[in-house]
Amino acid sequence: MEEAHTSVSAAMLKACGLGADALECGAQSPKYEEDQAKLHVAGQEPTALHNNCSGKHSGFLCFAQKAGFDHHGYVMAEHPVQREVKAVLEAMTEMKMAETTGIELCGTDGCSIPTYAVPLKNWAHAFAKFATGQGLAPERAKAAQRLRAAVAKAPYMVAGHDRFCTSIMEIFGERAFVKVGAEGVFCAALPELGYGVALKCWDGSFRAAEMMMAAVLDALLPMSEEENDAFAPFRQVEMKNWNGIHVGEVRLADGVLGALRN
Repeated sequence: MEEAHTSVSAAMLKACGLGADALECGAQSPKYEEDQAKLHVAGQEPTALHNNCSGKHSGFLCFAQKAGFDHHGYVMAEHPVQREVKAVLEAMTEMKMAETTGIELCGTDGCSIPTYAVPLKNWAHAFAKFATGQGLAPERAKAAQRLRAAVAKAPYMVAGHDRFCTSIMEIFGERAFVKVGAEGVFCAALPELGYGVALKCWDGSFRAAEMMMAAVLDALLPMSEEENDAFAPFRQVEMKNWNGIHVGEVRLADGVLGALRN
């Protein structure tokens, strides 16, 4: 988390009458050396506020306070907060988490919340609903539109600087909502097309998953000249060594873009 993100998380917690000690996501060192240096100079250690999921967890806590739930243990699957989250996931993906095998396929995320196994097709359908509001109750459709607008207005708050998610939404605004997941998963909502996208790079590589998502956007999303120019660096990502020498690039295999367009 960068300084702007931790400040917003702290403000959210303050607004609901809580402090950083209520977070149950665990402490995590900031990604960037600049933010690490600020902590070092201040003689401070990373806290749960620096966890890259502290914003999400602050949202959980705000919800718990608003709903009148005891917030302690909010990361546990049996807690009312996570039961509500699960219900929304089931409604959006149209999948009861245990219906296919009789066994609930649930793991634990790095930030300690329940993480459910759902087929990519169902995730794509969920993001299509998020993109259009179709198939959602009026209040949820309104909430989805509000979320897309907020993200388009402040994409930096989604992922920070020098991140694919941030850059793509800076280029396209509300035309493309994109969000990276864990282990090479990427999802997107394309409202004007009515599409939801969900993909996974099998080796878990974010670098390859970003190129895959860039290819989907390139194939499906009409671009203005300005958007096309801004998007160009994502079509072929140059690789340099520590001496700044070009040593390769990350790009699509021949024929992939054509296949996507067809």
